[in-house]
This record gives sequence, structure tokens and C-alpha cells, in this order.
Amino acid sequence: MAGVLRIANAAAKSASCGSSKRGFSALLTPLEEFPGTPVTTPTPSSASTTSTTTLPNGLTVVSEDTNNTCTISLTFPHAGSYSEQGSAEVGASLVNKYLSFKSGSGLSTAVILRNLEDDGATPFATSSRYGASVGFTAARDKAVRLVPLLATTGTFERWDVRDAKKYASIEIDEALTSVQTVLTEGLFSAAYGAQTSAGKSHYSTSNQPTASAIQTFRDRAYGLNGAVLAATGIPDHEAFVESLQYGFSESPVGDTHSTDEAPVFIGGETRVHTPGAGAAHVALGLHMPSCSAALAQVAAMCITDASVSGFATPVGVMGGNGGGIIGAYSGPVSVTDSAAALDGLCSVLTGPAPSADVVERAKALAKAKTLFEMEDGSKNLAEGMTKCVLEYSAFNGGSLSDSISAEYDAVTHEDVKKVFEGMMGGSVPPAIASVGDITSVPYLGAFSSRFS
Repeated sequence: MAGVLRIANAAAKSASCGSSKRGFSALLTPLEEFPGTPVTTPTPSSASTTSTTTLPNGLTVVSEDTNNTCTISLTFPHAGSYSEQGSAEVGASLVNKYLSFKSGSGLSTAVILRNLEDDGATPFATSSRYGASVGFTAARDKAVRLVPLLATTGTFERWDVRDAKKYASIEIDEALTSVQTVLTEGLFSAAYGAQTSAGKSHYSTSNQPTASAIQTFRDRAYGLNGAVLAATGIPDHEAFVESLQYGFSESPVGDTHSTDEAPVFIGGETRVHTPGAGAAHVALGLHMPSCSAALAQVAAMCITDASVSGFATPVGVMGGNGGGIIGAYSGPVSVTDSAAALDGLCSVLTGPAPSADVVERAKALAKAKTLFEMEDGSKNLAEGMTKCVLEYSAFNGGSLSDSISAEYDAVTHEDVKKVFEGMMGGSVPPAIASVGDITSVPYLGAFSSRFS
């Protein structure tokens, strides 16, 4: 009996030792013992590297190599409503947003959408005052073959144009129910004049462009020359560029030169009175001298008060450097406080230039905001990469975050002072837009002398 116990104890001890050795060795092996569970020795993350190439057709390609999801975005800087020519093209930019992924290059709308759906891609298209983009988000192994769908030569089928105009009208109706949208459109109208390229509304209700005008605008604005293609999750930039050269070989190049006019800040006032709204929203803008996007953001961050927030809006096509609007917003404010709110906006904008401490704090906030926005999904990262190519002079590839940080770090106290001196140095009146119950909001003539 004792012998049997000794043998059993020895066997148990041997089993215990074997188990412990196996368990220890399992911590060191890269193989997954239990697939699907978190690994105990994960692969260290590596810094993202961004590469840029400009193709002979004028398309700039920028890609990064570490994102787990692939978003490919093709941006056309001259495809915004700012670039519409003449009254016939008013509204053509917004309609063309809804003509993306429609029949073209020998493919029907159904075939294009089926290809995207079969590969699990999520398409998107945007249009704004200063540009337009078209793109999709997909798995890394599916994205590259879908890229040629972004630059098809449209055939403008009658039903596609009809549907695009209908969807554009729906978006206009929805946009004009937003106080912030109406206020923004009103501020541009006041600053540059409602009939100019910079001042006319992106959501115009005064015109339904014809099929001919829509096609003329797209042929001119949606060319590869001057466009930017941003892609996330691309491990081999050179191979990606080669595939683009083949995939875009028959895509339209577009015009070589832009005919966009230079905006002229004239100042003025727009008022949208909504009786019974119970509150008012007021924005006051001044001419912002030509400066980098980073400097404009830092200057706007310096405009702050308890009830006032600053803003800066460049004017011109994406990548342009023609100045813009810098100012302050207050709202919603009660009807009885409207006059005091406007007085507060004037006081902030006509006060002394910000101190060096305020500028340093604004630089940190603006830089952090930009970097955080790009980390919120691959689509935002692609948008950030596009902005870097078009707006940030420090961007030359390499580390994207380092390039952005360098652009903000280069902003000095003197640079910000020059922006503030420039916006207050002219004889042009400010631009003011007010929306809501504006019964008590003073008219421009009552306070414009404070800016002369």
C-alpha cells in the first residue's frame, strides 16, 4: 500500500512540474494557445509614416501605413460652390455631390454600387463652399481595387441627374432649418456680398441648375490635376501609386488653371428675424489678413470670453491663402440681453492684442484639437492628411503628427499680433449676421465706428 502511495505521489509531483513548465513556456511563445483571447505579449505599436507623391497628371497622393482600416478620399479643391461660374452654375456643386458613384466609364450606377457593397465598402461624398470630396472606407485588402471608381467619367444619365437634383433640394431644406447654418451663410453674405463667389450661399434656393450647367461644372472642377488623394492603412506607398497610375489612366485631368476670383471683404449686415424664437444668435466678423491655417486657428483661439467664442474662416479654394473672416460668436442670448451680447463681441474684438501667455495657451489648444480630430477614425485621419497637403506648409511626408506640431510650434506671438493689427487696421466696416428674435440687436450703424 505504501508503495502504491509513493508511486501516486511521484506521478502527481511529475504532472505538477510538467504543467508549471508548460504554463511558463506558453507565456514566451508567440503562438495563441486559446485563439480569440488577448495575447499576453502583444506586438509593440509603431509610429505612423506618411508618404507623398505627385503624379504626372497633377494628382497628389498621400498615404499612411499603420491604420487598421483603409479610407481613401479624393478631394477636388475647385469643386465647391465658390468655384461656380455665373448664375447658371449656382447650385451645381451641391448637385454634383449626389452624382458621385453614378453611371460612368462604361459602368452603370447599379454595377458601381454593387462592387462597393460586395467588398463591404462604405462610400461618402461631400460638398462645401471651398471644395468637394468623394471616397469610401473599406478593409485594407479590398480597398485598392475600388479606387478607380472615385474618378469615373460620368455619363449624366437623365435619371441620375433628376435624382441628384432632388436630393440636393432636400439637403437645402434641411440645412436652412439649422440656426448655425443660416448664421454662417448670412455672415459670408454680409462680408462679401450676396452676389459674389465668396458671399453667395452654398445652399441657394434661387436657382435650379440645368443638366448642361451641372455637367460643365463637373468637367471643369472634378479633374485630377490639383486634386489630392489621401489613403490610410496603405503598407506599400510605391505599389499603391503604381496601381493609381494604371487605375486613373483614363480619368479626366481637368483644367490646368483655376479661374476663381479673389474675394474682397466689403463688410455689411444680414438679419433673419424669427418672431417668437425667444433668443438670438449673433456673429461679428472682420477681415483676416492672409496667413496659414495654423496661425488662423491660433488667432481664433485667442478670442475668448465667458460668453464669446472666436472663429476663423479662410476664404478661397482649399489650399488658398487669401485671408478670410476672423471674429466672435455669441448665442443663444435672450432678447433682453441681445444688445449687451453684441457690445461684448465688440469689446473682445477691439481690445488689446493677446499676451504671449494667451498665445502659448492657444497654440497648445489648437494643436491638440487638430491632432485629436485626426485620431477619431480613419476618415478623419484622411481628411487631416488632405488638409496637411493643402493648408500646412510644413508637411513634407514623414510623421504626420510631427509635421502638424511643427506648423503650430512655428507660430509666434508677433505673428498673432500682426493678425490682430491687420483685422483692425482697415477702414472697412465689420460684417455682422444675426438670427432669431433680433428685435433688440442694434443695427450695424450703431457700433461700426468702434472699428474705424
